[in-house]
Amino acid sequence: MKLVQILGPGCPKCEKLKANTEQAAKLAGTEVMVEKISDINQIAAFGVMMVPALVIDGEVKAVGKVLSPEEIKPMLQ
Repeated sequence: MKLVQILGPGCPKCEKLKANTEQAAKLAGTEVMVEKISDINQIAAFGVMMVPALVIDGEVKAVGKVLSPEEIKPMLQ
């Protein structure tokens, strides 16, 4: 199971990235645990200065943009 973390304060873009990630997991047939992180100190600990950000298994994969499910899917395989 992959740990996927969505970093952001809860803005519409953050929520869209979360939904796209969940859809990508279904498309990829991969089990994921999606965690939303909104605490600014935790976000900064990843070295992220723009949100939303996508973190998979502790590695920052995207910053400052909402990826589509098709863009996320290969990252989960």
